[in-house]
Amino acid sequence: MMSVTSVPERTGMLWWRATLDMLPLSISVIPWGILCGALALQAGLSPLQAQLMSLLVYAGAAQLSATTLFGAGTPLLPIMGSTMVITSQHLLYGFTFRRDVLPLSLRWRASLAFFLTDEMFAVALKDRERSGHFDPAYALIAGFVFYLFWNLATLLGIAAGQYIDGLDSMGLDFAIAATFIAMTIPAMKNLPMVAATLVSGGTALLTKPLLAEIHIIVSALAGMVVGYVLHRMRR
Repeated sequence: MMSVTSVPERTGMLWWRATLDMLPLSISVIPWGILCGALALQAGLSPLQAQLMSLLVYAGAAQLSATTLFGAGTPLLPIMGSTMVITSQHLLYGFTFRRDVLPLSLRWRASLAFFLTDEMFAVALKDRERSGHFDPAYALIAGFVFYLFWNLATLLGIAAGQYIDGLDSMGLDFAIAATFIAMTIPAMKNLPMVAATLVSGGTALLTKPLLAEIHIIVSALAGMVVGYVLHRMRR
């Protein structure tokens, strides 16, 4: 006789699975969040303002950039422009899930858009490849779990930053590279993915001295073109 799983049981299993899948990346980003909280205080923000950056802006690299620029007395417009450039890869993430989210209601799309990060994208994409379909509830839960970890890490940074000097010189920024390496390596399963990764990285190194403000966009597009061409050739 076929067993039937109740809705609460399915929901609990989904929460458990999404949380476990997101947990490694959530833990790896803790030093990054601590650094963001501590640097925000050094830049002159109050503890409440520093926490609100993680609660409302919720973009690690953009927060670090904005905090540094704010501490240097940079006007608001360049700060906003820098944030847009740094987070421009989210447009590519949105295009990747476009067909999956179009049938959803505005409330679902807005929620997924807010929680969309590099980490949530990586976990949700892997789940889609594994199951054969995009699960918005899974993606939302994974994004929410990461959001909680990020804000708790920021809170730790704010608390520690008020009593420990020189947190920014302790090498906590290693978590930035470690997190992206952890997301990238598992995806390098075939020639197009490997080529796209190498071309993106190489282009970023070559173009950063010349195109400091847009080298991320240029390198991402270069990697995408190479990956797409090789993918079409293989097919």
